Amino acid sequence: MGKNSKTIATNRKARHDYFIEETFETGIVLSGTEVKSIRQGRVNVKESYAMVENGEVFIHGMHISPYEQGNIYNVDPIRKRKLLLHKREINKLIGYVTQKGYSLVPLKVYLKNGLVKIELATAKGKKLHDKRQTIAKKEANRRIQRHLSEKY
Repeated sequence: MGKNSKTIATNRKARHDYFIEETFETGIVLSGTEVKSIRQGRVNVKESYAMVENGEVFIHGMHISPYEQGNIYNVDPIRKRKLLLHKREINKLIGYVTQKGYSLVPLKVYLKNGLVKIELATAKGKKLHDKRQTIAKKEANRRIQRHLSEKY
């Protein structure tokens, strides 16, 4: 992300539930009222995921609240939306998804030079013991930092 970008929504749960392998910056096909609603920060990507269908990538479960002044132009808040990627990126995603255990997970929604972008990641699900291990590492790092800050 550059200096002309502003993060709108993040999926913090994704980094807890998955090992992130590779990330992609994607565009998204939206209607005008959806863009206005996203600019107000009224988007949720916590339960969303992406799928490759017929050589195109779609995001499912992403909730964009209806725009208040949108009236008849508002669309279904949880409809599936097309993601914009290059063909070679889509082929790479297909390669990842065909491997066992890999998923396409959106990490964040942000504005870049006035355009709505999504950071999409190929991720492998964590098992329960992996999650415990990650939590233990974070707690150990916090204790170390606390101890260092007390000394100085």
